[in-house]
Amino acid sequence: MDPPQERPEFPSETPTDQRLQGSETPPVQRLHRSETPPVRPQAAGGEGAAAATASGGDFYAIITVFFLFIVISSFVAFLSSSTLSNLTILHQVPEGHVGVYWRGGALLKTITEPGFHLKMPLITQFEPIQVTLQTDQVRDIPCGTKGGVMINFEKIEVVNRLHKDYVYETLLNYGVQYDNTWIYDKIHHEINQFCSAHSLQQVYIDMFDQIDEKMKDSLQGDCTRYAPGIEIISVRVTKPTIPEIIRHNFVQMEQERTNVLISIEKQKVAEKEAETRKKMAITEAEKNAHVSKILMQQKLMEKDSARMQEEIENQMYLAREKSLADANFYRLTKEAEANKLKLTPEYLELRFIESIANNSKIFFGNKVPNMVFDQRLLGNFLQSVAKNVVAEAEL
Repeated sequence: MDPPQERPEFPSETPTDQRLQGSETPPVQRLHRSETPPVRPQAAGGEGAAAATASGGDFYAIITVFFLFIVISSFVAFLSSSTLSNLTILHQVPEGHVGVYWRGGALLKTITEPGFHLKMPLITQFEPIQVTLQTDQVRDIPCGTKGGVMINFEKIEVVNRLHKDYVYETLLNYGVQYDNTWIYDKIHHEINQFCSAHSLQQVYIDMFDQIDEKMKDSLQGDCTRYAPGIEIISVRVTKPTIPEIIRHNFVQMEQERTNVLISIEKQKVAEKEAETRKKMAITEAEKNAHVSKILMQQKLMEKDSARMQEEIENQMYLAREKSLADANFYRLTKEAEANKLKLTPEYLELRFIESIANNSKIFFGNKVPNMVFDQRLLGNFLQSVAKNVVAEAEL
């Protein structure tokens, strides 16, 4: 610090100095009442040192206030909401959560429902625990396959829920961050176990659709055994990131597989078309056969109708002929009966005489008596014959 310099003398007094000398009031008091302090020449010495000291004190005060403001702002910024809640008596448990309390670091069995509750500040600590569905996202999971290829799962989502009845047991055994133990760390472990037992082809393509269920079953099995309050709802695994060269090979392989599938589908389409044409031809043939069968049945029915008509006509003819024969038989029978009644000896004798009378030829000679009998003998003979005929008729 420079030594104080002597104050130079002025040749004459200023009007301000005269007013100060002639006034009974000290200069300092006048300065407080005046609106603007008098302009004095700057000079080294005691007054300059006093002015420097005053300005330095103001600067230090400003620095102190600014520093305190920064400290208070930093304290408020880094003070967590849980710490603030521990300083209050009234606290709120949000919906879908339950309130859990610690006193002196020991977990209390008190579990509160959503709403406003009271606690002892600074002594009892409070933490809300979610008991509804929540999704934990596990990111950046590196693993090595069976063939030694390193792949990375960018994100795996685990939908889980902590049952309200098991909140105390779960927090007592595994703390508030229980999901770090049974979800985040477990997912890392299971993914690495799965990748180390399978090849890249299986992990990336063949068995990728099974990873979700395998992770869910594995997590739920261990949680059921060691932390029964944790329920695993579902696991969603995104496609892992593989080296670019291998990915390019997979893309080419998928393109070739797509082309093969297209060829197979074209072949199936051609087979379907051929089968369709075959079915159409079979249908057409069946239709023609059905039509032919119907026409044949029609012709057979026509023949049957003609046959039945002919049979009816034959039956009619037979019945007619039979009727004529019966009539003729009846006529002859009646004529025979009439003849039997008519063949008497007298009638026969009459007919014999008429026949002889009508005969124009007369024979003469020695043999004639052998031919012509006595009329009486002939009549007796005819009479005996007639009796025999009548007797046979009566029998």
